[in-house]
Amino acid sequence: MHRTLALALVALAAVSPAAIFPARAENSKPQPVPFVDTIPAPRDVAFPGTVTLNIDATDTKRGIFTTQETITGVSAGHMVLLFPKWLPGNHSPTGQIDKLAGLHIMAGGKEIPWTRDPVDVTAFHIDVPQGATALDIKLQFLSATKSDQGSIVMSQNLLRLQWNSMSLYPAGYFTRDIPVQATVTYPQGWAAASGLPATATGSVYRYQATNYETLVDSPVLAGRYYKKWALSPRVNLNVFADNAAELAATPEQIDAHKRLVTQAVKLFGAQHYDTYEFLLAISDQIGGIGLEHHRSSEDGVKLGYFLNWKDGPGPRNLLPHEYTHSWDGKFRRGAELWTPDYRTPMIDNSLWVYEGQTQFWGYVLQARSGIVSKQDTLDMYAGILAQLDNRPGRNWKPLIDTTNDPTMSQRRPRGWVSYQRSEDYYNEGLLVWMEVDSILRRESHGKKSIDDFARAFFGLTDGDFGEVTFKFSDVVNTLNQIQPYDWAGLLSKRLTEVGQPAPITGFAANGYKLIYTDTPSPYAKQAEKTRKINDYSYSLGVTVGKEAEITAVGWDTPAFKAALTPGDTIVAVNGTAYSDDVLKAAIIAAKTGTTPITLLVKHDDGIETVAIDYHDGLRYPHLEKIGTAEGGLDHLLQPR
Repeated sequence: MHRTLALALVALAAVSPAAIFPARAENSKPQPVPFVDTIPAPRDVAFPGTVTLNIDATDTKRGIFTTQETITGVSAGHMVLLFPKWLPGNHSPTGQIDKLAGLHIMAGGKEIPWTRDPVDVTAFHIDVPQGATALDIKLQFLSATKSDQGSIVMSQNLLRLQWNSMSLYPAGYFTRDIPVQATVTYPQGWAAASGLPATATGSVYRYQATNYETLVDSPVLAGRYYKKWALSPRVNLNVFADNAAELAATPEQIDAHKRLVTQAVKLFGAQHYDTYEFLLAISDQIGGIGLEHHRSSEDGVKLGYFLNWKDGPGPRNLLPHEYTHSWDGKFRRGAELWTPDYRTPMIDNSLWVYEGQTQFWGYVLQARSGIVSKQDTLDMYAGILAQLDNRPGRNWKPLIDTTNDPTMSQRRPRGWVSYQRSEDYYNEGLLVWMEVDSILRRESHGKKSIDDFARAFFGLTDGDFGEVTFKFSDVVNTLNQIQPYDWAGLLSKRLTEVGQPAPITGFAANGYKLIYTDTPSPYAKQAEKTRKINDYSYSLGVTVGKEAEITAVGWDTPAFKAALTPGDTIVAVNGTAYSDDVLKAAIIAAKTGTTPITLLVKHDDGIETVAIDYHDGLRYPHLEKIGTAEGGLDHLLQPR
């Protein structure tokens, strides 16, 4: 130790702690600064002016949208402009304020300084000068250029335009009370599609005058390679792709999409739109998406949607799910989820209906339409049942609490999904609604089913594309009108219980039980190939991805007990360099022996030997039919 430092330490040791850290005087204690929200609350009164948007969407090389916005009807004094934050369908405050740039606000040709709200970073405070009646705003939205920045929404061949990312709106009004007129200039030779009608003059599209709420609910998909198919007099399939070859759909494939519309309309008995536009992007260049809107849906899949049709169902559940949302989530919406603007927080408690029943009908409609075969649908169900039947997170976290996940994590990856749970209101919601269907069938002696609930709850006035909100009591009352039962008790229990098995009994009551075999289903094989993983979730308790990396470890599984961790890399299995075949062979061999499976694993910078004492062989989930008669699930999946 340096002599000077040693002497200093000795001297410091001789000083009392009070001299080093003197007592703080009572009057020097910090006090909280009272928070005063100076942003006007939304009122249901007409905004006195109009918002006009002129968007340049031609800078496809750099992914830059440029907006010229004019807001008329303003008056001198303090004003707040808002960037949409709480977005319908996202169930969380996910507005991409970080990608807004180049903001300039002018009045009468002079720039007005703006100040970002210190608490709500999506709000901008300005002082409108005397005599000003209009604001001229310029801003840019910068698309992600790499996937680690977020979703890429613009490439040199196609783009996805969401109005909420391209505009500001005046605080103090319900968004439905703010008139809007929008115009967009696209690259030469491109086409554009939206649920909001437009008149095109060359590359300039002038959209129908509307209100800000409807505008935000009417995104645009545009691109160089485009084809449109009419699925019914009121529903169109608009497909944009990275290249022309991806648009080569067969008549049989389009017929399946036509049947999707037919089956949905037969199910619900009404259509809550004047026209409905599927906005399907087949692309490796822009990010995937599945986002519902009232008169459209944003659907984004990887290349091969039509070209690889025979390989298996792939992402074909996406369109049935998002289309169902036109009824469930957009027309009928949980009362606490409906908000007057995009600053008011959403409360997600009803997502077990909004998403859970949509998940339920998405799988039913894919089978009824033939977009996905019945057998593939059964195999997809098996994966859902097995996942939740092996979910130890259910021991501490109830289903209703998973509706908070969008706000808490906004779909960021989780390390221990089986224990933390992650938005299980989708798939566990599906299980609950299957149980409801089985009880309706049993209690009515086969005369009623969940189809009757769908028509009564969602199939109200045809052509109405407003919103009808609901509460828990409305769900219960509708079920009781169809078939009296203790629905409130059942649903309350399913939403709040912990420490109980997953509610998979509805499938057994409807004629199918969950089993495991040593062979994956064709659907499971394709899913492994698509996700580029090898799935040992129900044997060792791991999934293994590219370069032998462990991508998931199930809580309390044999792998977990051996202290394997997501992110570890398997180097060798029983002394042999890792490959999927080598690991499978080791699992099979261990079934008839007593020796543990030995893995050489890279963890951080170290290499460890791990012994997994597992002897039950390979296990993959399937649904097995109970008996030979047609069961409730057979009837449920039959086309109407």
